Amino acid sequence: MANSRLKEKYENEVVKALIEKFGYENVMQVPKLEKIVINVGLGEAKDNQNLLNAVKNELALITGQQPIEAKAKKSVANFKLREGQAIGAKVTLRREKMYDFLDKLISISLPRVRDFRGINPNSFDGRGNYSLGIKEQLIFPEIKYDNVDFLHGMDITIVTTAKTDEEAKAFLQLMGMPFTK
Repeated sequence: MANSRLKEKYENEVVKALIEKFGYENVMQVPKLEKIVINVGLGEAKDNQNLLNAVKNELALITGQQPIEAKAKKSVANFKLREGQAIGAKVTLRREKMYDFLDKLISISLPRVRDFRGINPNSFDGRGNYSLGIKEQLIFPEIKYDNVDFLHGMDITIVTTAKTDEEAKAFLQLMGMPFTK
């Protein structure tokens, strides 16, 4: 299988730059991508199974991997929700598909967002992981506007091996993530 452009960039440029910036003594200390999790939560899915199937098909198109259903962990009477009821879908990407998705997100999808000026540099969790929310699925080139029944957003979490947010931000910037200044 051919290496993705982003993985080659990581192996050739990013590692050297991070060793120089943070003074790592071993190549294994350099942060790297662990996984990318794409999550779509649908409260409406409990009433309409077709919505959940449409979301699962769109996620499969976007990621190239079959999503799994996210089920409710607890029953909540106010939301008319029972434990075990399907309320969303998620995909966990690793290895080649992870690099391919990140490359597509950075170079194609994010620039398609209306009035895009960069992503929030403060969305780190304190342990080197970055999360961003997308308001509509239409920014992905695989989704055809005419085939969309309803608009939904998604949460994308990029999990890295970085120990601090500063290391993770430097790593993601070198990978090409367009943070706002």
